[in-house]
Parts: sequence; structure tokens; C-alpha cells
Amino acid sequence: MTPAQLQDLLATMFAPWVQELDLVVRAVEPDGVMLALPVGTRHVHGGGVLCGQTLMAAADTAMVLAISAQLGGFRPMTTVQLQTSFLRPVGKDMGEVTVVARVLRPGRQLVFGEIECLLPDGKLAAHATTTYALL
Repeated sequence: MTPAQLQDLLATMFAPWVQELDLVVRAVEPDGVMLALPVGTRHVHGGGVLCGQTLMAAADTAMVLAISAQLGGFRPMTTVQLQTSFLRPVGKDMGEVTVVARVLRPGRQLVFGEIECLLPDGKLAAHATTTYALL
């Protein structure tokens, strides 16, 4: 799938609140995708940093797109596990976070993956491992 096809998938298959993350598909690779997550004021909490929930939602969405790209199109799936470690805060003035999702092991029923959320300087802000069940 192309970045444009995945962007269209974002606009048509995901819940409106996920669409409000304003994710942009930057690249599609054989094993995954790269997205941009704009750091907007509606996702910054009182401490002046991006909410962890926003990063987790972006990570989960990126992995669905990575799996869809590998399958050649969307297939119903559900998140079984999403384990996230937050390593650095994402300040309100960061601009955007790069979200890189990779499929580590595709299976007939389960897919395993990992996601990195990177600051503009390339440092790791969050790391997630995931398991998805194909329905």
C-alpha cells in the first residue's frame, strides 16, 4: 500500500477521535510505516507535555496501518496487548513526534509488532510492543 492509500484508510476506517490526532503517513516500508503526530494543545496536559494516552493511541493506530500495509489492505483486527514504556516527555513545543511501527512477526491469527515514538532530535520518547488478533 502507498502512503496515500493508508492516509485514506485513516480517514475512512478509524473513529472520529482517532482522526482528530491528525496523523500523517510519511512512509511505508516492507515491515512497517512511519507517521507524523503533530503536538497540538488539545493533547497537552497541565504539566505542559503530551499526554501518554495520545502517544498510545498514535502507536496503536500506526500498528494497524503497518499490519494493513503488509496484508495489502485493511482486515478487521483487534488489539490484544499494548505495552508502552514512556522514556522522555514530549514538550508542548516539540512540533511533531515521529511514530515508527514495525511488524515483527506476522501470523495467521496473531501479529506481533513494536512502535517507537521519536522526538524531533531522534531520541526515543516512548516504546511499545503489541499483539493483534486478526478477525
